[in-house]
Amino acid sequence: MSTNGSQGPVIGTHNGHFHADEALAVHLLRLLPTYKNSTLIRTRDPEVLKTCDVVVDVGAVHDHGILRYDHHQREFATTFPGSNTKLSSAGLVWMHQGRGIIEQAARINEGTPDNELLYQKLYDDFMEAFDANDNGISVYDTKALNNAGIEKKFSDKGYSIASVVNRYNYAPSATSTANGTATDKSQGQEEEDARFLRASAFVGEQFDIELSDKATNWLPARALVAKAFNDRMQYDPQGRILVIPQQADGGAPWGDHLYNLERENGCEGQVLYVLFAENGEKDSKWRIRAVSVSSDSFENRKGLLEAWRGVRDEQLSEVSGVEGAVFVHAAGFIGGTKTFEGALKMAQKSVEV
Repeated sequence: MSTNGSQGPVIGTHNGHFHADEALAVHLLRLLPTYKNSTLIRTRDPEVLKTCDVVVDVGAVHDHGILRYDHHQREFATTFPGSNTKLSSAGLVWMHQGRGIIEQAARINEGTPDNELLYQKLYDDFMEAFDANDNGISVYDTKALNNAGIEKKFSDKGYSIASVVNRYNYAPSATSTANGTATDKSQGQEEEDARFLRASAFVGEQFDIELSDKATNWLPARALVAKAFNDRMQYDPQGRILVIPQQADGGAPWGDHLYNLERENGCEGQVLYVLFAENGEKDSKWRIRAVSVSSDSFENRKGLLEAWRGVRDEQLSEVSGVEGAVFVHAAGFIGGTKTFEGALKMAQKSVEV
């Protein structure tokens, strides 16, 4: 058994080898005022766990009413609403406490549409991967991939958050000897606890960055993209060109919102190109971006014209017939012009070929 801190309620989790889900679960709880200065106890002793105010990833009980969030019991099959992925301790904390965490960390009140949007978005884009990893669920059906003869080109084990967290189980610390082992049992437990806290801080920072980005960047962009979607017919009668308002500049994350708006309006796959300014200045250059088939695909619905690809400046203006053309990427997914009019002309030419 070990503790960290000296004030507030007690959070309990197991000692020994740790994973990303409980490391994140502890961080999530500490974003709530109740647990901000909480003591952490890491133990598998059921009598000690009974004394904890909240317990994650150990104890074989899932009961929000008594703040027990374990998922290892045989009968456990709880999933996040709308998902088929069985929850881990992190997912359980998020399902029950996520709206409150958003209110505290992003200052967006529970019960509001924006809070609910972020609650779902953070699960889809961040939390679900933790649940799947801890429950041994692959992104793809590995048997189907093998049957199709599809093989990995390289190992990506070192590039998931879960695999990075796992490294902290073996990371050296100040109490380690030259061969990486602690000098006595108590020192070994302290070292293990210190590694867990480092892992929790690491994964917690990734969550904080994700929440901040979604709250301050992704969420405000929804209204901008919705307006652009509603106005798209003025640039192309078939609605294939979307123009992001200039004040949004190139940093507005339009992709997710566009796909959602198309689904909501029954016109999936309609928009082929998105135009946006490089910055918010009146004399900003403009970009034209081919829309991907899906949010996680590099394949374009329709790339920019083959004859333009890899060509720049005056040569591109001559080939394309677009004054002020700057470049088109060799892969045909993005191009740039000196003016909005140039970008629009480039898009209008592309949709008709």
